[in-house]
Amino acid sequence: MSTPNHTASTHSEEENYLTNETTIQSWLLTKDHKRIALLYLISVTLFFTLGGLFASIVRLELLTPAGDLLSSEFYNQAFTSHGVMMVFFFLIPAVPAVLGNFLIPLMVGAKDLAFPKINLLSWYIFMVGATFAIFAVLTGGLDTGWTLYPPYSSTYSQSRVALAVAGVFIAGFASILTGVNFIATIHRMRAPGLTWFRLPLFVWAHYATSLVMVLGTPVIAITMVLLFLERVFGFGFFDPAKGGDPVLFQHLFWFYSHPAVYIMILPAMGVISEIISTFSRQKLFGYSFVAMSSLAIAILGFLVWGHHMFTTSQSAYTGILFSALTFLVAIPSAIKAFNWTATLYKGSVSWETPMLFAFGFMGLFLIGGLTGLFLATMGMDIHLQDTYFVVSHFHYIMVGGGVMGYMGGIHFWWPKITGRMYSNFWSKLSALLIFAGFNFTFFPQFILGYMGMPRRYHSYPEEWQVLNVMSTLGASILAIGYALPAFYLTYSLIRGKKAPANPWGATGLEWKTASPPPPHNFHETPIVTTEAYDYQSLPLSETPEKEGVHHG
Repeated sequence: MSTPNHTASTHSEEENYLTNETTIQSWLLTKDHKRIALLYLISVTLFFTLGGLFASIVRLELLTPAGDLLSSEFYNQAFTSHGVMMVFFFLIPAVPAVLGNFLIPLMVGAKDLAFPKINLLSWYIFMVGATFAIFAVLTGGLDTGWTLYPPYSSTYSQSRVALAVAGVFIAGFASILTGVNFIATIHRMRAPGLTWFRLPLFVWAHYATSLVMVLGTPVIAITMVLLFLERVFGFGFFDPAKGGDPVLFQHLFWFYSHPAVYIMILPAMGVISEIISTFSRQKLFGYSFVAMSSLAIAILGFLVWGHHMFTTSQSAYTGILFSALTFLVAIPSAIKAFNWTATLYKGSVSWETPMLFAFGFMGLFLIGGLTGLFLATMGMDIHLQDTYFVVSHFHYIMVGGGVMGYMGGIHFWWPKITGRMYSNFWSKLSALLIFAGFNFTFFPQFILGYMGMPRRYHSYPEEWQVLNVMSTLGASILAIGYALPAFYLTYSLIRGKKAPANPWGATGLEWKTASPPPPHNFHETPIVTTEAYDYQSLPLSETPEKEGVHHG
């Protein structure tokens, strides 16, 4: 892709960001985007673990039809806590705050993000919001569902709604600050020669995501303020008994929350573009179409919120419009999928661990996208609304897509982040277990939903037990798959083989500096002279065969 005007040195020859000032204070007051990314990594891993524990409790309850493990009240708290932790404190920040923070300055040839102090502030704001939410979960719980629908949430719930709402409101400012930082950096700090259409598609995906963050997050913030005022001070915005309109809340909530789906999935799509190009040794097919499809998804994502509301008082004619727009938003996602497939065609495909996660992403996201068309069809949606079909579709998109992309990115850039390689065997086993366990967990739920099993119930008819047992068994396999990286990635930090600057033979600017990078990323400003993903001009010294990576 590019030729910097310096020679990359190895981490053994110079001080890097991991070893430069290693006191706790230096980390907590750092303005280095790479360290801030690692602070986010530790945080979101904690929240992912907590959300996963609540999911495990839910699946254990559903092993039997009688609802005999948990009370209905605690079951409500378990699935709500799972949803709040995963959506607001893992899925939304995971790829942008961790991988985006670490990589965007490196990919554009900058020393840091445009506003380093604001970047650190965003992490502190995020942690304050998360603290409020965790305190709510652990000191009385939250039983409203992660969507916080009034009037139950605003008037009747006896759980810690106000604290959780405050946490979501505060955490939203972290998203806004991160989005502003990314936009400013991409606009103003690109290296010489790095034109818009030489940018990596990872950067394009984060640019589109940042637009959604900046434009959409204030809407959910205002919504949380109104809900808080109704809950605490008795205002009548949403409760019909006080003259409010609960459907107004749904309009406001989903106007943000459907674009928020793309905050979770667009960055993962950027990760997949990088992985597929690297491990097929091909320039990404239809580069400009893939780049523009990210912007199209971000724009169209603001126009489809009403498909969540087919069974409300929304008119049938409005529903028809939202149905058509929802079918339309599938087109730019399909463009990405077809172009990834075309890139693989006749490519020299390598079955490294990141590529396994990329294939897993493509398979699971395809199922999630196609089943979304069922829910975009008004007649089908009326039958499937609030059933396990919706739960399964949502998880195929968010977990099968978002988390698979995140895991692929962590494994792809782990050598760059840490300067260490990880175990091929255990990482590939993890990818396979996650893929198999995920399908075993959530595919039966499509059938359960079509048969009419409602979500959020802790008891069900006996004829649905076999499918629920399958789902819980799959969740056990999935949990093992997710737990494995915690062990082999931690082990790699201690005993892993030292990583070269470019272990995969990739083309981006981030691979032109040491692993891990020096504190200011580059000793000299890199100069970009080639197109993105130009593997034909890659120097022989940077091919993967030189680094011991086999492609065939």
